[in-house]
Amino acid sequence: MASQQRVLLVDDDHGLLRLLSMRLQTAGYDVACSTSAEEALSRLPLFRPGVVITDLRMEGMDGLALFKAIHEKAPTLPVIMLTAHGTIPDAVEATAEGIFSFLTKPFDAKELLQRLDEAFELSGDGGADEQAPDEWRKDIITRSPRMEELLNQARLIAESEVSVFIQGESGTGKELLAQAIHNASPRAKKPFIAVNCSAIPEQLLESELFGHKKGAFTGATSDHEGLFRAANGGTLFLDEIGDMPMAFQAKLLRVLQEKAIRPVGSTETIPVDVRLISATHRDLHNAVEEKEFREDLYYRLNVVTLEVPPLAKRREDIPLLANHFLEKLCGEGKRKEKKFSQEAMKMLVTAPWPGNVRHLYNVVEQVAVLSTTRLIPPSLVQRALRNQPNDLLSFADARGRFERDYLAQVLKMTNGNVTQAARIAGRNRTEFYKLLNKHQITPSMFKSQ
Repeated sequence: MASQQRVLLVDDDHGLLRLLSMRLQTAGYDVACSTSAEEALSRLPLFRPGVVITDLRMEGMDGLALFKAIHEKAPTLPVIMLTAHGTIPDAVEATAEGIFSFLTKPFDAKELLQRLDEAFELSGDGGADEQAPDEWRKDIITRSPRMEELLNQARLIAESEVSVFIQGESGTGKELLAQAIHNASPRAKKPFIAVNCSAIPEQLLESELFGHKKGAFTGATSDHEGLFRAANGGTLFLDEIGDMPMAFQAKLLRVLQEKAIRPVGSTETIPVDVRLISATHRDLHNAVEEKEFREDLYYRLNVVTLEVPPLAKRREDIPLLANHFLEKLCGEGKRKEKKFSQEAMKMLVTAPWPGNVRHLYNVVEQVAVLSTTRLIPPSLVQRALRNQPNDLLSFADARGRFERDYLAQVLKMTNGNVTQAARIAGRNRTEFYKLLNKHQITPSMFKSQ
């Protein structure tokens, strides 16, 4: 049994509560007790149990109302209901509502422990996994109930083969969640490959994902297997899939339907076994409505949706994350150990964080470098917050993105004719070729087949 298996007991019968608590503690569980449903709800965020055991009949809020309140906040948290003989119809109703299990008083202790084991297995907290209970999610640092519930859902989803769509603002940690799902899945020992769709020029997407044959286009001096084949047997994470060009979306849909890819320049299809996880900061439902994203691909990707909350919605994680980042940065830079002053930490906790966890890391990195004292003052944090670009692209990155898109557009207009494209761009051929090489753009890929 894992040492972190926590059980919350809820009963207004103090004697039964004490007896149950002793039995479960003897069995090795970490137990907390509440004498009312209202008290139990207030304890949930702090204690974070893996299973709740509650009496059905209680003064004030009863067990069924407690279950419904729990289910709204944590739909995957198993609840075991205790009932007296006269409340069997209520127990049947509770089971229909989605209760994990119910036991009739007086109940057998062995049966209760068996139901607990089953409940922990369902919640992802139990089992005899070879790895440590939290190894799969070790890179996700949180004490937020909202994040814990998200991770419980991710743990359940990981066992299946369904496509997962992760929604969340930039910098919230969507790739970390995708990696955690892979780690908890049967594919954990196979590759996990992440690719940012917005970082690859449109004309290179097909080659990067599906591969190409030698001689398929100018510059293709050897075969390239592509990321789908590199991830074979494992997981491919497509980040910022909302930025994927419409023309390429149809090709991706075909690959997902046929479970096979065809490299650029090849007539042969190659089977691939890949679990796909996709993510975006965009509202894809709205993009579908605006005809900017294919509806059929959206539903293919969006079998299960997980939403990563912004940092501003999980402020209890800010001290945890800030101290972790500071310790890591001081260790990497071989600097003396530093700490945030109380005022500095308060400033971090109350900041708006438009760039989320990535934004927080950047601020901590800046103060770790600039602080000359062991205790980091609020003035340094204030300066770092003021200096942050709020997730805005740097001038160089923005210019690079514009150049790539512009070059691709004029080459499309001219069917890959460099002379005509250079003329439209107002550049001579030599300058135009330098720009193409800078952005690794191959004109022949724009010639119609």
